[in-house]
Amino acid sequence: METRVVKADLEDWRTAAGEAAGVLRDGGVVALPTETVYGLAADVFNAEAVAKVFEVKERPDFDPLIVHLAKAGDLTRVAAVPEDVAEVVKKLTGAFWPGPLTLVLPKNPEVPDLVTSGLPTVAVRVSKHEVMRGVAKELGNPIAAPSANLFGRISPTSASAVMSELGGRIPLVVDGGACANGLESTIVAVEPAPPRAAGAKGSAEPKPIIRILRPGPVTREELRKFGKVIKAGRVTDKPEAPGGLESHYAPRTPLLLFEKPEDFVPEEGKRYGLLSYRGDEKDGYLGRHDWARVEVMSPGSGKIAEAAVRFFFLLRQLDESGLDAIVAEPVSDRALGAAVMDRLRRAAARPHR
Repeated sequence: METRVVKADLEDWRTAAGEAAGVLRDGGVVALPTETVYGLAADVFNAEAVAKVFEVKERPDFDPLIVHLAKAGDLTRVAAVPEDVAEVVKKLTGAFWPGPLTLVLPKNPEVPDLVTSGLPTVAVRVSKHEVMRGVAKELGNPIAAPSANLFGRISPTSASAVMSELGGRIPLVVDGGACANGLESTIVAVEPAPPRAAGAKGSAEPKPIIRILRPGPVTREELRKFGKVIKAGRVTDKPEAPGGLESHYAPRTPLLLFEKPEDFVPEEGKRYGLLSYRGDEKDGYLGRHDWARVEVMSPGSGKIAEAAVRFFFLLRQLDESGLDAIVAEPVSDRALGAAVMDRLRRAAARPHR
């Protein structure tokens, strides 16, 4: 199959969006840009098209997909919002949609079970990227779209990265430029506030529970104003939300993650690359070894937002450099750094032969 790439520039992206919607309407799949990573899209209500997404990605059918809406008002087409969490859901969507927050809610029966991997819930969001929203609007249906890469691999943040993963497997890639966030959306499940303890006096009203199923650009700190935030335990066999497997987002080259630089002991004769946070000798990794290649996520400044945007791109660069292993520096496990560390831990968890 020949894969065409069409440009969707900022001033005139509607032509490309219309072409993509036509492919989806005919039951095909296309790669579309979002503000997080590129997604492999299908009409959510077309089960045969959704099956193509799993086939193209070589994705196991127990890993559910995220559904993208054209606008927040379309939420009830795919999900039912329980009355006891309706208020907090309204606040969260008002604060973060369009944007990189995915909500896990009870699904409507019209959504094919394949989309949700048989789960009674559906993961749903409204992308900040005008192309994704525009295609959904033109299609007239929400879009099921996991990341546009082979299953378990590095997520693509550019059209060229999609082509390196899926070129020849899909008919169309819409090139909307580099992704602004560079990390997949935050996924949360919302639960009602627990009942107030009997006889409790003077205590504050219990808050709704917001369980973080996958950290991302919307941070724990930002979510705290809307409820009590807890981190869900990691799933190792059948996830309750997309991207919930222990091993994920991994390069083909083994990735090694150490808490401190002295834990790294290089093997003689092996070529190592370093994924550095800020490229500073003081962090202890840069001078630890004569690296075959070094990529720095946030040169000099150590800004976690910049590191997050560049993370997958630089990891892919290292993966394509013919190294024996990649060593990654840890970052602070707070705020947006929690999302970067989540991806590093999952990438390092991938077994290598």
